[in-house]
Amino acid sequence: MERGESFKRVNRGKNRIPLQSLARVACIAAGVQFGWALQLSLLTPYVQELGIPHAWASFVWLCGPISGMLVQPIVGHYSDRFPGKWGRRRPFIVIGATLVVVAVLIIGFSADLGFLLGDSNSSIVGSRPRAIVIFVIGFWVLDLANNTLQGPCRALLADFTGKDQRRTRRANAFFSLFMAIGNVLGFATGAYDGWYKIFSFTRTEACDIACANLKSAFLLGVLLLVLTTILSVTAASEVPWDPITKIVNDDDEEEEGEAVFWELFGALRDLPRPMWYILAVTALTWMAWFPFLLFDTDWMGRDVYRGEPSSPDPKITALYFEGVHMGSLGLMLNSVVLGLSSLVIEPLCHKLGSSYVWGLANTIMAACFAATALLTHAAKQEPWGMGPPLYVTICSLVIFAVLGAPLAVTYSIPYALTATFTEKVGGGQGLSMGVLNLAVVIPQMIVSVGSGPWDELFGGGNLPAFLLGGAAALAGGIAAVLILPRPTPDFKGGIRLRRSRSSPIP
Repeated sequence: MERGESFKRVNRGKNRIPLQSLARVACIAAGVQFGWALQLSLLTPYVQELGIPHAWASFVWLCGPISGMLVQPIVGHYSDRFPGKWGRRRPFIVIGATLVVVAVLIIGFSADLGFLLGDSNSSIVGSRPRAIVIFVIGFWVLDLANNTLQGPCRALLADFTGKDQRRTRRANAFFSLFMAIGNVLGFATGAYDGWYKIFSFTRTEACDIACANLKSAFLLGVLLLVLTTILSVTAASEVPWDPITKIVNDDDEEEEGEAVFWELFGALRDLPRPMWYILAVTALTWMAWFPFLLFDTDWMGRDVYRGEPSSPDPKITALYFEGVHMGSLGLMLNSVVLGLSSLVIEPLCHKLGSSYVWGLANTIMAACFAATALLTHAAKQEPWGMGPPLYVTICSLVIFAVLGAPLAVTYSIPYALTATFTEKVGGGQGLSMGVLNLAVVIPQMIVSVGSGPWDELFGGGNLPAFLLGGAAALAGGIAAVLILPRPTPDFKGGIRLRRSRSSPIP
């Protein structure tokens, strides 16, 4: 037992790296998020250009939550105890980054590959079945790779911060900041429509200007991901996993918890009540986010600019993609606000408490989603094919920008609370991130399956799903204030979770 306690002390000391190294570890978020930004801004319009109807476009995104539900907990489990000499997390990060590169190349060249296999180069629905199949395969690989990559990245940060909650929040703020940088670069890339001129080889008989721009943007994403992965995995050395850490505690709680990690739903059954509260608020928050994240640029192109990607009228098609590019500009502004907000989250949480900050963020989100209804109504007052009034475009961009603040909270506080809580009860960080990911992927599955039919039920467009997301955001904000465990200062000057009488926290 003394040997185990000694190892734990050494392990904790080696894992406490300087802040600049912590920031370098977190920089991989920029490379990962660049790819996510391109997905969120360009792929929903792109799948409709390939011939998938709007009502079915959301089903393409099902592969993300399904692969996340399976991959992240499994990767988390193995990365908690991987015995490699390079550490527990870094091998999974490198494998995940490699798979992302492969998937991005498949997606970018899906139209060309489909054409080589016999597709037409027309945008008429049903004319590109092979390209759609190749695209969906690439999309599955991409989401599998992202889920392989993201969990170990978050867990590696948690390993390097330990029980120091302020340091944990700072590490997650670094992560959010680099996510914002990746978003800004990714959305700016998606907003620019001249990449096909710079990378002229991307435009082919099967790949028009919009497709060539997407292909070029993904190639830039590959370069950024490779660079940030190298910087991240070489920033600091991990302490290799050692079986001796399994006998650190006298009681059987940690060993029992580790034993059921493979049985994920068994682990969920044994979670303490405060962790369930964190999962519940996280699920409501992401139930609110996903309709907007999946269809934000489509909303700009279809509902605000009143265009159509597969219209026989070139003017209507051009209006749609003009709206998509304007939506990408809005997402870039969103990311700038996200980055600035991430810098103030730690001191704000220290002053007000994480639960109140989370509740305020969700309330802002609900108000923004309600405002999209007013803008959609205002845009419909203009003649068809004329585009929106200037004030509607400006107000839309303001909504995109304001939503950056609650998004920074969503990217930071749930992970910081989970990392701190898991450290206190003795669970593995990799598995904890996998469990928290369930509160992300289950809402995404619900939105992916239901948003298209739900929108069609109320006449099409994206507004019905947005309003439902606003209601979920408001419910999540109320729940965050009422049920989340609140941090209080302990006698050592640190932070501990306030626990209720019924809480099983030791």
